[in-house]
Amino acid sequence: MHLMLTCYTNRQMSDLKFKLVKSEQEVTALEQNVIRLEGKVSRYKSESENAQKMEDELKVEKRRLQRELRWALERIGELESTNNHLSKRLEKMKANRNALLAQQ
Repeated sequence: MHLMLTCYTNRQMSDLKFKLVKSEQEVTALEQNVIRLEGKVSRYKSESENAQKMEDELKVEKRRLQRELRWALERIGELESTNNHLSKRLEKMKANRNALLAQQ
């Protein structure tokens, strides 16, 4: 009876040691997984910050280009107005010249 109890206890101890080793391996694997995932999180965070910075720079560039476009459109309007005014003056000068030539 004592021998059976000792065998049973030894087997239990052996099983528990095996479970302990297996649990330690699982803990090590989980710790490595955590380290890997923390690295990914760090990379994603860095990429996100870079993307945000680029987005902010693009917004600034867009606002600058929109200002330049408004200025250019205003300038085109001014130049078209000046061109129309000068064309009318030229037509009047031609008409006056033609009238003078016709009188002579």
